Amino acid sequence: MKIDAIDLRILAALQADGRLSNQDLADKVSLSPSACLRRVRTLEEFKLIRGYHAELDAVKLGFELEAVVHVTLDRAEADWHGKFQQRIQQFDEVTAAYVVSGACNYVLHVRTRSLADFSRFIVERLNKVVGVRDLCSYIVMQKIKDTMGSLPLD
Repeated sequence: MKIDAIDLRILAALQADGRLSNQDLADKVSLSPSACLRRVRTLEEFKLIRGYHAELDAVKLGFELEAVVHVTLDRAEADWHGKFQQRIQQFDEVTAAYVVSGACNYVLHVRTRSLADFSRFIVERLNKVVGVRDLCSYIVMQKIKDTMGSLPLD
């Protein structure tokens, strides 16, 4: 699919506000509502728009602790990547997980209600995953920028 300037304006507008009505979106990008809807459907069909969601306030919902955890695995363990990735899917506390290059194998984004919950998660669950050799946790003290998932389309 070839993306043009109008498609980029549609994507940017929906990224900023996924609840825009088709009429409001069409007005923003200077298209007729029917042409706008056709373009949005095409962008969805080609998976350039993967979905729509609500952004929740974690702190107001009681998830006060946010951390970044670096995980290093023991490579002697058979299928170490596969086993770890499968296990991580079972941990609701892990909100994002990345395979990375560098000193560790994975970087995890973790959310818990408290420091005590975080400690229990690390000690009783994550640290007991077969193959985990080393963990290094970084507690987020203050978030200064968060555009998770947002792309610089403009």
